[in-house]
Amino acid sequence: MAGNRTKADLADSADTLRVPPHSLEAEQSVLGAMMLEKEAVSKAIQYLEPSDFYTAQHQVIFKAMIDLFNEGQPVDQVSVVDRLDKNGSLEVAGGAYYITGLVESTPSAANIEYHAQIVLEKSILRKLIMAANEIQAEAYDGREDVFYVLDKAEERIFALSEKRLKVGFRKFDEVLSKTFEYLDAIHNRRWDTTGVPTGLSDLDNLTSGFHNGDLIIIAGRPGMGKTALALTIARNAAVNWQIPVGFFSLEMPDYQIAMRLLCAEARVDSQLVRSGRLPKEQWSKLSVKSGILANAPIYIDDSPALTMLEIRAKARRLKAEKDAKIIFVDYLQLIRSTRSAESRQQEIAEISRGLKAMAKELDIPVVALSQLSRAPEQRGGDHRPQLSDLRESGAIEQDADVVIFIYRPVVYMKGKERETASPEVEKLAEIIVAKQRNGPPGTVKSVFIDRYARFENYSPPRAEVVPGPF
Repeated sequence: MAGNRTKADLADSADTLRVPPHSLEAEQSVLGAMMLEKEAVSKAIQYLEPSDFYTAQHQVIFKAMIDLFNEGQPVDQVSVVDRLDKNGSLEVAGGAYYITGLVESTPSAANIEYHAQIVLEKSILRKLIMAANEIQAEAYDGREDVFYVLDKAEERIFALSEKRLKVGFRKFDEVLSKTFEYLDAIHNRRWDTTGVPTGLSDLDNLTSGFHNGDLIIIAGRPGMGKTALALTIARNAAVNWQIPVGFFSLEMPDYQIAMRLLCAEARVDSQLVRSGRLPKEQWSKLSVKSGILANAPIYIDDSPALTMLEIRAKARRLKAEKDAKIIFVDYLQLIRSTRSAESRQQEIAEISRGLKAMAKELDIPVVALSQLSRAPEQRGGDHRPQLSDLRESGAIEQDADVVIFIYRPVVYMKGKERETASPEVEKLAEIIVAKQRNGPPGTVKSVFIDRYARFENYSPPRAEVVPGPF
């Protein structure tokens, strides 16, 4: 039967016989150095934790040293042996003879940092192997959704990639050069907000931009301009400040998104472009602005019916490869749920939590568009939206750090009122910040130019000057 074993079987057998990466010599050198000099303990702590050591023997010794150090006790062979004896770990540690041997075999603590880096690198390799084995086991199991398995696999690998060597104190002149680089970047930065700027000055004054780790919801009834506002903010960030932007369009294909961006940037009538009736003299404007947009770091994904797991995986990759600073999702209710839920409310709650988790994991703002219920139409008064109008789930309000509503009075005007509306009223849009976790709510005015599908800063109309008597 042994002769019938496949190459894959033989490879698996070979893997089980392999010894995981480690360096006992480096581990022994680190432990010995820590008992030679107190400063060596501080240096080792910057790099290592007990689980980074390969053997249980070295793990318990290191932990005993850390406990002594944290208590302000001396870390020498006598103290370490005494602590191990008191907590019942001396036998696991190899006895007093082994502890003494660690000190005697380490001539100096001069190379403690170099040896600690070796221990850490071997630890990361072992954890990478462990993660790969877990990924393999889940893939063979086959009971979980394939995209869930893929998402967890990427999460494990990215978590390991983020475990960098810790940096301790640096001489001031080393820090100073980096400080001037940072100050130069701030000086050359063309925006004043602490978060990603929206380009709408009144909104930026109220929110100070969109902040890392925040989930921002832009909500409104159909026709209010949710996508137009999202694209305005994305375009402003990418074109004006070269901020890398990711845009998930679950509703429109990428060429339609590109056309809307182009018409908004060039300030040409999108309806004329779609119908093929754009005057020739305006084509040059499109050509010039297309070059500007082509150089803007805007990344569009128009895959339909994405799941939250797929969105997180793609966003994670975009963050790693292009250093995306903000992600847009258009729109929340079109995200497909991967798990069966008792109600649509539970599905939306799961998606909302996933968007917030993505913002925290990637440490960037995530802007998700959301539909509102019909409540504004059914209510009397001016139809301004309220937090209770968020469609299908109160979890959206709970998970969101910022909730923004768009309200355009002209949308609710009918008949003669609509026909006689002034150009200012026709273009008026209220951006209502109904919730702001780290700031006050408020309402700012904006200008919405429908034919360009763009929002602009609001300028109050000038008062008419009536000539006085001479």
